[in-house]
Amino acid sequence: MKRRYIALFIIILMCIVVAVGGTLIFVRSDSVFKKDKNSSSRYYIFVDVTINRLYLYKDNELIKTYPIASGRPNTPSPIGVWRIISKDTWGEGFGGRWMGFNVPWGKYGIHGTSEPWSIGHDESEGCIRMFNKDVRELYKIVPIGTTVRIYGGPYGPFGEGFRILRPGDRGADVYEVQRLLKEKGYFKGYVNGIYGEDMKQAVFNFQRKNGLRISNEIGYSFYEKLGIKLMD
Repeated sequence: MKRRYIALFIIILMCIVVAVGGTLIFVRSDSVFKKDKNSSSRYYIFVDVTINRLYLYKDNELIKTYPIASGRPNTPSPIGVWRIISKDTWGEGFGGRWMGFNVPWGKYGIHGTSEPWSIGHDESEGCIRMFNKDVRELYKIVPIGTTVRIYGGPYGPFGEGFRILRPGDRGADVYEVQRLLKEKGYFKGYVNGIYGEDMKQAVFNFQRKNGLRISNEIGYSFYEKLGIKLMD
């Protein structure tokens, strides 16, 4: 019981810091950070890519922790709240096990690795890598429908801070920028977290309207004009 309450306290404290510190200034009901209320699984997976650890809970009690490898800075893991929508037994390059997420901007999931030295580091293309023995164990435990929350830092979809976004980039930060551009009437496409041609035109139009230099890069002045501020 003590482990259970310690684990719950850590999660609650994290939420309080985010709310009181103002580091996540917008978390709306249509955000990728909304809690998945439709999951019927008794299990819950929390992944902290800032320290490369995976935590497995059952009925709110922490039952397992595992070391993992997460995405590189240029191919980040998908920050947000997801659900396992597929399970498969793939080749040994993936440790023979795959648990896929419902991420709109690409194919991401939990799998094993043929590069065990990468565990504990930011070395993947965005997926969550585990030691093969660990992923086989996790695969047996969690069912399809299990909620997976991936935490990337104190700034919500922006992880540990802003990055310069360019065409071809994808991720939770791209998703939130798209969502705000659509809300303001600039973006007409599908909000999918991928910086494509349709988003580039929206970026140009927003820059013209707000007196910014015309560029396909999204930087700090763009974020500020869009109304996004990261507070310490």
